[in-house]
Amino acid sequence: MLGPLLLASAAAAVALVLGVWLLSLALRDASIIDVFWGLGFVGIGWLCFAMGDGLPGRRLALAGMATVWGVRLTAHIGWRNRGRGEDFRYARLRERDGRRFWLTSLYRVYLVQAALMWVVALPLEAGAAEGRDSGLGPLGWAGIAVWAVGLGFEAVGDLQLARFKAEGASAGRVMDRGLWRYTRHPNYFGDVVAWWGMGVVAAGAGAWWALAGPAVNTVILARLTGKPLLEATIGERRPGYAEYIAATSGFVPLPPRRRPGP
Repeated sequence: MLGPLLLASAAAAVALVLGVWLLSLALRDASIIDVFWGLGFVGIGWLCFAMGDGLPGRRLALAGMATVWGVRLTAHIGWRNRGRGEDFRYARLRERDGRRFWLTSLYRVYLVQAALMWVVALPLEAGAAEGRDSGLGPLGWAGIAVWAVGLGFEAVGDLQLARFKAEGASAGRVMDRGLWRYTRHPNYFGDVVAWWGMGVVAAGAGAWWALAGPAVNTVILARLTGKPLLEATIGERRPGYAEYIAATSGFVPLPPRRRPGP
């Protein structure tokens, strides 16, 4: 059953991004894919629940975790991006590619997102197809606990940043309070932990290979398009960011280091 489930998940991911790509052409805003990213996993999660023949409780747990994680992320990004226009990362690609961006965005942004979505969702796909004769077990419950910790960390980090930005005096300042005192990216770190939790649930069904999904997600956020791309320009907008980097862990939460003196 795993093969048809993987194919169906891939088709669902492609169908979603093609629909969002067409919408982005009408809106002239390629960054709307960020809003729909979380909902893609919600759809894959419930597709796997419906098609899978693994343990019903595990299928339900994974679909539920994907839904809570995906809906929260979509709501947060949609609220955060309202009225802001196209994200600077996509605007730069649009400027570079010019008139061809309508097409280049399809394969450089959207189809790449579909492929990554399919890979990151491996815990949902594998967990729904494997382990028909095993219960959720200690590993499954441990995975749910890890997911809850990651989700909470991510949500609290996003909330703290939103409150900071709402302050009138926050313009040009660096957010270094709360969880942001211990890691420069608590939202990304929490996201990674949540997906490792879902991966552990799938591993409880014997599908250890599904941990490749959380591993890819970790590389994306910590090494590729997440942290590095964001930090490439944030120093231009926030003058104190170099000092913040010197004092604060880049990803894994750690006690802050002493900031360099004048």
